[in-house]
Amino acid sequence: NDLKRFFKFLRKTEKIIPEGLVVLDLGSGTGRNANYLAQLGSKVIGLEISKTALNLAKARAREEGVEVDYRLLDIGSIYPFENEQFDLVLDVMSSNSLNEKEREIYLKEVFRVLKNGGFFFVKALCKDGDKNAKNLLKINPSKEKDTYLNKDMGLTERVFTKDDFIKMYAQYFKVIQLIKKTNYAQFKGQSYKRNYWLGYLKKL
Repeated sequence: NDLKRFFKFLRKTEKIIPEGLVVLDLGSGTGRNANYLAQLGSKVIGLEISKTALNLAKARAREEGVEVDYRLLDIGSIYPFENEQFDLVLDVMSSNSLNEKEREIYLKEVFRVLKNGGFFFVKALCKDGDKNAKNLLKINPSKEKDTYLNKDMGLTERVFTKDDFIKMYAQYFKVIQLIKKTNYAQFKGQSYKRNYWLGYLKKL
């Protein structure tokens, strides 16, 4: 699990453990990561744009006996939080579908709400060496750079080269580690090989 590996890294290099951390989960979906961290003693707020996913996450939290503050919000908009409120921000494949204007807001807002010395974990789609990504860019190109239309999900998705990922996030954060990972995504009974970036970022 990518998140477990990230926490292993935090424990080893920064002596940080999940217990007592104030965490913001962007695009928290059905609550898998948020509920997991709440079980480990983190105080978690989850932002999600889909009402259906949000209700599922709340139901799961109740079943698991954990407390998470789930809120209906678009992660490409202004966040209703104080400056430097969070120790950690998570973006697990959630910002892929933001457009450039929303992405600019997202970067500024994460920077604003993250404490100095706080960490930002990002999992994003990787363009480098990903045949499926290059194929989608060719068949279903969208308007902005390195974006394609994911017709099955009705979303536009952005893929990043290593250089573009670093260039974008390094405007605001120190890129501590950037790991390229290959996974198989299941869709309509077929397996697709996809590459991902796992970014360990820090606000200095």
